[in-house]
Amino acid sequence: MTEPPATSPRPPTPARSRETLARIAPWIERTPVRRWIPDPGVASLPAGVDLFLKLELFQRTGSYKVRGALNNVLLADAETLRRGVTAVSAGNHAISVAYAARAAGTSAKVVMLSSANPARVARCRNFGAEIEFADDGASGFARMEEIAREDGRLAIHPFEGEATVFGTSTVGLEVAGQLPDLEALVVPIGGGGLISGTASIVKQLAPACRVYGVEPVGADSMRRSLDAGEPVALDRIDTIADSLGAPHAAPYSFGLVRRYVDDVVLVEDDAIRAALKALFLDAKLVAEPASAAPLAAVCGPLRERLEGRRVGLVLSGSNIDLDTFGTHLRAAD
Repeated sequence: MTEPPATSPRPPTPARSRETLARIAPWIERTPVRRWIPDPGVASLPAGVDLFLKLELFQRTGSYKVRGALNNVLLADAETLRRGVTAVSAGNHAISVAYAARAAGTSAKVVMLSSANPARVARCRNFGAEIEFADDGASGFARMEEIAREDGRLAIHPFEGEATVFGTSTVGLEVAGQLPDLEALVVPIGGGGLISGTASIVKQLAPACRVYGVEPVGADSMRRSLDAGEPVALDRIDTIADSLGAPHAAPYSFGLVRRYVDDVVLVEDDAIRAALKALFLDAKLVAEPASAAPLAAVCGPLRERLEGRRVGLVLSGSNIDLDTFGTHLRAAD
């Protein structure tokens, strides 16, 4: 964590986060926290760690993304909503934007990656969205912007901007209330929307709590951005954690990560698979790979720093089909 520069973005405050939570509360769940003491033969945790799971994978739409999507939609005026909304996503954000649009009585036209999990595509359609496909993240973002210009739709960014990040800040607000004595919190990073909002509130309400981000080795845009001192884009994404495969970091969320996050560590896909299997076998949770990344970090690069600590993990989502889930479990053997 570093001191904010003079041009630091305006962070969510606890008061503004509470206002946001009150706005979106009718359409979301206050997801539970569960203490988890796994069998040592299933997950090799740091010595003396006391582990708690923030179960955003039980959130409506199956991921935390609904918080930011709803906040964008509910802040929009009637004329904007009449024209509808658009978004780009590998899946979870598209599902959440479709859900938010339906809740507000408007339409959604979303761009999904051609590699998107079929279960996510089906769920997005079930919420009434019109779907287009793009070959990669860069072309997907370009098409979203084109749709916004052509149709006059509100473009809802998956991880950037105040409305999105103030939505994700409500995860931090809940964690701070549910686990007031937490010593460390580990959060997965895709583009940085979840961790920037969550860390902003946790650090303001519990300054002594360490906040760590975790990225896959094959999708490390935030780690590279922190090293470079500015947001950077990736030439290639290669990870099983498709929800963490953002093609670039962006200024607002990056600025908050640099201000409020203590460190960002990297994990290999094999470690994510092993963590996914541990969550299934012992915690009895069906998680997507992004949700398993924090556990992989606790058992790997954060092990020494978390010994004897009271640690929270944000499990971000559970939108995965049975075949893919089974493939990951078998590969972890």
